[in-house]
Amino acid sequence: MSAPAIRVEGVSKRFVLSGRGSRTLKSAAMDLVRFRGRGAAREFWALRDIAFEVSAGETLGIIGANGAGKSTLLSLLAGTRPPTTGRITTRGTISSLLELGAGFHPELTGRENVYLAGAVMGIPRRAMRERFDAIVAFAGIDQFIDQPVKHYSSGMYVRLGFAVAVEVNPDILLIDEVLAVGDIAFQRKCIEKMDEFRRRGKTMLIISHDLETIQSISDRILLLAGGRLTGLGKPETVVEQYRTTVRAEQAAAMRRDWGSGEVTISGVTVRNAKGAATDTFQQGDTIHVEIAFDAHQRVEDPVFGFAVSNQAGVKLYGNNTQIEGHHVATIDGKGSVRLALGPNTLGPGHYMLSFSTHSADHKVNFHRIDNGFPIVIEGDRPFEGCYMPVRWGA
Repeated sequence: MSAPAIRVEGVSKRFVLSGRGSRTLKSAAMDLVRFRGRGAAREFWALRDIAFEVSAGETLGIIGANGAGKSTLLSLLAGTRPPTTGRITTRGTISSLLELGAGFHPELTGRENVYLAGAVMGIPRRAMRERFDAIVAFAGIDQFIDQPVKHYSSGMYVRLGFAVAVEVNPDILLIDEVLAVGDIAFQRKCIEKMDEFRRRGKTMLIISHDLETIQSISDRILLLAGGRLTGLGKPETVVEQYRTTVRAEQAAAMRRDWGSGEVTISGVTVRNAKGAATDTFQQGDTIHVEIAFDAHQRVEDPVFGFAVSNQAGVKLYGNNTQIEGHHVATIDGKGSVRLALGPNTLGPGHYMLSFSTHSADHKVNFHRIDNGFPIVIEGDRPFEGCYMPVRWGA
C-alpha cells in the first residue's frame, strides 16, 4: 500500500495572546507582574491533538463553525505556520489558496503577483511564463492584469488566486472558502476544475461552509469543533452530525427551563419508527418521544404536555395528556411517559419541541422546557406550518 499524501500525527497549535492596543514600557512591566505564574491564561490552543491521513488522489472536505480551527489546520499543512506539537508529513508539491489575496503584494500588478507567487512556490519564471495565459484566462481579468491588485474587488482577488493555485499543477491543493466569493459562473468553473483535479488523481483539502457543495465533491469530510477533530468519514454522515450539532446549539440559545420543582423532566429522547434516536423526520412520519421525569414528592393527577414551535419560537401546535383523556393517576420518584406524534403534518423546515408537566387545574407548572429540542422535517410538499386538508373552487 502506498504512503498517504498527507499524514498528520498528534498536531496541536498554540497562539500566545498579546495585549490590546499599543503597549508602553510601563504596561509591559505591569503585564509581567499581572500574569506572572499565570502564563496559560494568555494562551489559545487553536488545534488540539489532531491526527488523520489523506490518501493520494483523495478529496477531503473540512467543515466546522467559525473559530473551529479549519484555516489554522490548512496553514499548518501549507507550511506557512509550524505546529506547536506533533508532526505533519506530505508527499508532492503543494499549492494553496488560504485566504483572500494571501501572498499578493497590494502595490504590485496582477501580472507581477502571478510571477511572485510562482517564485514563492519555487517555480521557475520560464515555467510561469508558459502558464501565464492559462492563469489569466481562467481568472477572466485580462483587462485588469496590469493594474495594481489593491484596486481589485474581492471577487477578482480570489479568481486570480485560485487560477494561480490550480494552474501550477500541484500534487496537493489546499483551498479555504474559495466558493464563498465570486459569482455563480466562477463557482461553477471552480467546481469543474476540482472535478478535473480528481480525475487526474490530485489530492485536495477544501474548507467550505457550503455544505451541499462540499458534500458532493468530497470523498470524506473532517469535522472540527473547538480545535478538536470530532468527526471523520462519509460526507453525508459527517455533514448530518454537524447540522445536528448546530441545531442543538441554536435551540440552546432559545431554551427556557423553569417551574416550581415538585416534578422535573430529567430527559427527553426523540426516536423514529425504528427506535433510532434522531432529530430528522420525513413528512408523514410518526415522531416517538420518551419523557423521563423525577417526582420529588407524591403528585396526584399530573398532566404532561408538549408543543411544536417554528424556528422563530412561534407555537404551531400544543397538546397534553388531559386533552387526550390519558389519565396519569399518581407519580412518585422516577418514571417516564411516552408520546407518539403523528403521522406528522408539518411542512419542510426546522422546528422545536417543548415539554411540560403541571397540575390538573393548570395552576402549578411543575416543570417546563420551552424550545429545548430541535427537529427537522424533510419532504417535497412546500407549505408552511401544519397541513390542513383544503378544497379550492371557483
